Amino acid sequence: MRKILFATSEVYPLIKTGGLADVSGSLPIALKALGQDVRIIMPAYADVLAILGELKTTRIVQSSGTIDIFEGTLPGSSIPLWLVAHDGSFDRPGNPYIDPTGKPWPDNAERFALLCRVTIEVAMNRVGFGWKPDIVHCNDWHTGLIPALLGDEPGRPATVFTIHNLAYQGVFPKETFKKLALPQRFWSYQALEFHDQLSFIKGGLIYADRINTVSPNYAIEIQGKEFGCGMEGLLSQRSDRLSGILNGIDADAWNPAKDPLIPCTYDAESLDRKGGNKSALQRRFALLEDRDTAVIALVGRLVQQKGIDLVIEALPKLMEMPLQLIILGSGERKYERTLQQWTRLYPDRIALTLGYDEGLSHLIEAGADMFLMPSRFEPCGLNQMYSQRYGTVPIVRCVGGLADTVEDAEATNLALGRASGVVFREARAGALLQAVNHAFNLYRNKPLWTQIQQAGMNKDFSWRRSAAQYLELYEQALADCAAHGASLYSRRTGA
Repeated sequence: MRKILFATSEVYPLIKTGGLADVSGSLPIALKALGQDVRIIMPAYADVLAILGELKTTRIVQSSGTIDIFEGTLPGSSIPLWLVAHDGSFDRPGNPYIDPTGKPWPDNAERFALLCRVTIEVAMNRVGFGWKPDIVHCNDWHTGLIPALLGDEPGRPATVFTIHNLAYQGVFPKETFKKLALPQRFWSYQALEFHDQLSFIKGGLIYADRINTVSPNYAIEIQGKEFGCGMEGLLSQRSDRLSGILNGIDADAWNPAKDPLIPCTYDAESLDRKGGNKSALQRRFALLEDRDTAVIALVGRLVQQKGIDLVIEALPKLMEMPLQLIILGSGERKYERTLQQWTRLYPDRIALTLGYDEGLSHLIEAGADMFLMPSRFEPCGLNQMYSQRYGTVPIVRCVGGLADTVEDAEATNLALGRASGVVFREARAGALLQAVNHAFNLYRNKPLWTQIQQAGMNKDFSWRRSAAQYLELYEQALADCAAHGASLYSRRTGA
């Protein structure tokens, strides 16, 4: 059994802005199910405290002032949860990273540096919990200073740093470096300096014993210029310590055989019952209730990364096809407005709901025939896995985790019975339209379509498999940490 401290800025179901929260809420539970001793540390946001209610408090004093650590339990589990509280840092409602005007909180560097420093105190067993982890698992830029600062600690735990999305790096002005009073040796391009700015994520990329990201293909992509976000050189240098582990999904919450949020449950052997969900979905949006008309869905952020601009560009041609399009999501206002205009032009063909609705997302996955994910980049992605589990054939671009999880319906895969979706390569509206046309041709062949649906439904996307891979990664990190400690001892003693 290993002791694992999981450091993160968000955890589902307490607070969520993206896939990081899903991983933080699921992976620790899966690790515990494999017999590990896992604890989570995260900020004590106002909204989180409101959910958890009364908690036990441990008070510590640092140079930044008095800090409280609230002790609770992750809802729906027995995972211990430590929440870092400091007056003025995290006790504000709403989005954890941006203010009500949509701009980053001006003190984000100070807030998350505080989380990092408190995590180190906990990791070194200086808080009074009587527990010291073997591994500190850090997630995204908010925790990037932890591996860097832990390097100064004798007898430190091993560190793993997971990149959930390399596009977000925690980059701040040089003045912030001084304000945080970080050791001067970190102001180097070989440390935390990045084009004369402070980069939190470099702390994880340079100093962690092991680095991983959330799909094997994305681990390769980020070593190249297109997806490397300026870090491709560094990641290539550390390629021997870099790996990709595919995210899992909550196989209980996303299970069409027992999903309480859909009207008709079904499995791979009772796919005819899926049609009841399609009818319910069409009624929900006042669309023509027709089981022969293909329903294509998109659930996600309406931003360029997700390829929503490609969908909009393709809409004139899509509206020439016998289909209904259902979109659930929110994002850039220009895309929202454009989609609203299209719904007014085709109220009987296009349905749009801005925002997010968990129940509706389940109904969409169960009721749609096809699911669009034309992402420009996608570290892992979850909806393509949900879709396959629900027999809703994904149409995806060949990037990141989409490439790792969807087998293209080309001749060989179809002949072998392993095709589970339609994959296209270029980020062009024309390529997307070709993929949709291919999906339509398959859809008209009902036996072949059923085969594709069943291939996806029979896949194992559970966290158990991914958690076992994380245990292997932790052992590698521990070995690297021990080797580094031995080397450091030899240099210091001349042995």
